[in-house]
Amino acid sequence: MPDAGAVRVAKKPVKIGVTRGLTQGRTLELGWSFFAIAAPAVTFAGISKGGFGSGAAFASASILALVLEPGQALGIMLPLLMLIDISTLRPYWKRWSWPDAKLLIAGGVPGVMLGAWLYQVADADVFRVLIGAISVGFVAWQLAQRARMIPAPSSGLPLWVGGLVGAVAGFTSFVSHAGGPPAAVWLLSRRLDKTTFQATTVILFWIINIVKFVPYAFLGIFTAQTFLADLLLAPFAVLGAWLGVRAHWLVPERAFFALTYVLLVVTGTKLIWDGLT
Repeated sequence: MPDAGAVRVAKKPVKIGVTRGLTQGRTLELGWSFFAIAAPAVTFAGISKGGFGSGAAFASASILALVLEPGQALGIMLPLLMLIDISTLRPYWKRWSWPDAKLLIAGGVPGVMLGAWLYQVADADVFRVLIGAISVGFVAWQLAQRARMIPAPSSGLPLWVGGLVGAVAGFTSFVSHAGGPPAAVWLLSRRLDKTTFQATTVILFWIINIVKFVPYAFLGIFTAQTFLADLLLAPFAVLGAWLGVRAHWLVPERAFFALTYVLLVVTGTKLIWDGLT
């Protein structure tokens, strides 16, 4: 039964470009149960992107993918992430490391194109497993580094590694909005200060998200349903960005990422299970 007061939009939404199976299968109902999950998830994305280097923002797409088709979750989140990007540009304007951002962008564009190709040939369950695996794998990678099972990035990585990392970031950003963790591998090796690191992720993913918008539109990831959801969720994105910029100076990173790891493991495990069963 749908929620009382749910706003049901057309079952056959007008799509932009090519219709894909990853956006079909469930009608998107904008009722209380949707907003109970989506509003905190979007606010969380704003806080992460606004103050903590985008590393945890993709948890929002993972959370939404628990209750929506993967394509719907991706389609809802991209315009909101772009709105967060715009909201956080001014506080970090020109505080970034442009050489590092430029290198990652150069690698990121081919990575986005690879993600667009995979979207055309894969079904929804492949993306559920992929998003879930990236979520759980990110946490495992972080814990392994803390346990010193994986050495921290050195300061002497060659430039081609930065281009390769950028390609991975572009690919994971396209398929799950999870470009932050790969990009962090390169940026951490550059020994940037906290604010320069944050500012570089802001300009990097502002540009990568603009690049992603075109293939998302062509592949039919955006629909009338997802745009309506974006309109209603936009205030939560701006609020999250505002909170994130302020939290950058006030909240310990360890406390924020501890919560993130729990969310990623729970949602990632559930997505993998749903994709395989």
